[in-house]
Amino acid sequence: MERNYPNISVTDKAARSLRSGHPWVYADEVLRADAACENGQLVDVTTRSGHWLGAGFYNSASKIRVRVLSRNANDRFDEAFWARRIQYAVDYRRTVMGADFDNCRLIFGEADGFPGLTVDRFGPILVAQVLSLGMELRKTQLFALLLQTLRACGEQIEAIYERNDVKLREKEGMQQGTGFVTLEDLKADLDGHVTIRENGILYDVDYIHGQKTGFFLDQKYNRKAIWPLCPGAEVLDCFTHTGSFALNAGLAGASHVLGVDASELGVAQARENAALNGLSDRVEFLCADVFELLPELEAKGQKFDLVILDPPAFTKSRASVKKAVTGYREINLRAMKLIRDGGFLATCSCSHFVDYELFTQTIGQAARNVHKRLRQVEYRTQAPDHPILWDAEDSYYLKFYIFQVCDEK
Repeated sequence: MERNYPNISVTDKAARSLRSGHPWVYADEVLRADAACENGQLVDVTTRSGHWLGAGFYNSASKIRVRVLSRNANDRFDEAFWARRIQYAVDYRRTVMGADFDNCRLIFGEADGFPGLTVDRFGPILVAQVLSLGMELRKTQLFALLLQTLRACGEQIEAIYERNDVKLREKEGMQQGTGFVTLEDLKADLDGHVTIRENGILYDVDYIHGQKTGFFLDQKYNRKAIWPLCPGAEVLDCFTHTGSFALNAGLAGASHVLGVDASELGVAQARENAALNGLSDRVEFLCADVFELLPELEAKGQKFDLVILDPPAFTKSRASVKKAVTGYREINLRAMKLIRDGGFLATCSCSHFVDYELFTQTIGQAARNVHKRLRQVEYRTQAPDHPILWDAEDSYYLKFYIFQVCDEK
């Protein structure tokens, strides 16, 4: 097929990376760019000798100069192409999520072939985040196709809300902003709250003011994984956000759960969610800095049967990985001191810059520092609606361990 797009030629290193499956070309990997290249539009990517590597969205304002969209030379990037990709993403979720299809991530950026686009579903509400210029210029078409695809299989969608209040957009040459999508018969006057059910627990999701898109769907099955550890247990849930791990522990039979978060808004929502599920009598929440609270609990001699650590990403760049590792080591070390002999630790990291090996080493160091012996119960990643694209390291970001923590004897 004859190509009609402007051309970008790249370094040998970039060519090797693209051939192995990585979806990005960085600015310092570009050898030459045609004058006709337009930001947000399609370009062909070739080797220095002219061999075609793929086509993708160009953006001279971004460090990610090209986000590769396809390596199939026969692809025509028309409406049929986008409809096919959306149908594939939806069918995948219907298969892997089953009954949980009504609350899941429908589109996960590069892992679904939509570089820079995220769409979460909370029942009748879709919440989107657009982080690349190529997607920004096509979002109206994509939203219409997604709506059409979902409704064709009987799904009731009332509104689409954009959470584009992310600084990363500015690095792509775009402005930040939020708001309802005005499309077809979609509603645009809702209050920003929707009630969902996950693992049998009801949550009020604030998709206008909540973190990210309003709720963290990636931990869905990890929250369920703690259930066998909870009956009769005293549980400490750190970085509880809106109470999801804490409420799972409470519903699973914990005798008492303390959820802690530094966000007053998050704690207020967590308390409302506890009341919504009739769990306020044994699941309580405290607004506090976890790093300050853990030493205080240790000084009081308090012990727990299960401690859960679900912190936000401690680093969003390679430059601060060392500082992040210090933070992960500190909270895991402190948590282990609070666990009764033979109790359990559920701990995770959501930063792709702290990879599996580094996170594992950090936990091991923490255990050795406090003379604890760890027995691994389980290792998990994100839920399958957040598929991991091999050779795209940022799609593999969530690491989740469950350990039994024992005193050295």
